[in-house]
Amino acid sequence: MCRRDQVVIIEIMTTHAHIALNAHLLSGEASYRSAGIHGYQANLLRSLPQVAPEFDFTAFVGAGNPAAHDRLAVRRASLPTQNPLMRIAWEQIAAPIVLSRLKPDLMHGLAFANPLLWSGPSVLTIHDLSFIRYPGRLSGERRCYLTWVTRASAHKAKRVIAVSESVKSEIVELLGVPADRIDVTLEGVLPDFTPQPHEEVEAFRAEYDLPERFILFLGTIEPRKNLDTLLRAYHRIGQRGEVKLVLAGGKGWQSEPIFALIEALDLTDDVVISGFMPEAVLPLLYSAAELFVYPSLYEGFGLPVAEAMACGTPVAVSDSTSLPEVVGEEGILLPPTDIDAWIEALDQLLNDKSTRDDLSERGLKRARLFTWNRTAHQTVKTYRRVLNTSRGETIYD
Repeated sequence: MCRRDQVVIIEIMTTHAHIALNAHLLSGEASYRSAGIHGYQANLLRSLPQVAPEFDFTAFVGAGNPAAHDRLAVRRASLPTQNPLMRIAWEQIAAPIVLSRLKPDLMHGLAFANPLLWSGPSVLTIHDLSFIRYPGRLSGERRCYLTWVTRASAHKAKRVIAVSESVKSEIVELLGVPADRIDVTLEGVLPDFTPQPHEEVEAFRAEYDLPERFILFLGTIEPRKNLDTLLRAYHRIGQRGEVKLVLAGGKGWQSEPIFALIEALDLTDDVVISGFMPEAVLPLLYSAAELFVYPSLYEGFGLPVAEAMACGTPVAVSDSTSLPEVVGEEGILLPPTDIDAWIEALDQLLNDKSTRDDLSERGLKRARLFTWNRTAHQTVKTYRRVLNTSRGETIYD
């Protein structure tokens, strides 16, 4: 005969925990704004139900459409939350009311913010603190709100997820969150990112009118990507006329000086501005490139670098913030603003196929570490830690 306390524990163990997820930055359209955080949210929502059968999930979304799953319910806001003001209204006014009715066991804010008036346990993912490091990229009002809500949500959360050790250090330094409440969960690379067949790569090259040989940069064109250094280094390499530079990505804040520099250095015939490239063609784009470069001054994770390695493209990146965590020893790490170092590295890599081939093989092995399945498993570990603490029982091990 069971004691009463034993019966209670069995009832808790056989009841699925219910996780609510704020995914309002899941984009509903293909653009450069649908990259980054959108990819994190979309791939996590796809992977979580597959790795955690003991949980049920409800995703709160605006325009985005998560992949269907029988344990992932979707609740779409009536407000147009792609508008920042409407999203703030939903997060801080509507969401606490909805959550009080839904009564989830845990709330996970997938990007920076949680409803502060909800009293239940929460987890928060912080992707970077660029809005503090680079305040000019947002209006004063948006920056103040994002800084305030991220700090308040992080301090209120039972645990915080950082997408790299670099971001974890910044959360401690800039937000004052204790390090022992932060879990590092790296992002993943989709299985589609593999070296592509030669025939398909050449057909893609012809369709998009890409050069036979080119160096690739992929990312939003904005100051923190440090394209100034890349352009000045490219201008001085020996193979500039033979090997082009392709800048792929949407225009971000203060991009005009970058295009002005291209003209000032007389690079208009050598630099290809491809604009935003949809995710479906990115494996072909990486595979077509001779070398992938990422001179960024600041990254929360640096997913394009992992994607390029997964496609077998050798990488040369800056040694700043999170990028050494992604590359390890399987790529070239360079001081972000040392133009001479970039010139030397680019010349060496373009002239030495054996070095490129070696980096390609090593990068392929390194990229296998980054999977969304692994990201989901690590995220679920965070959920279990919070639920164990909240319920006072070691139920989810």
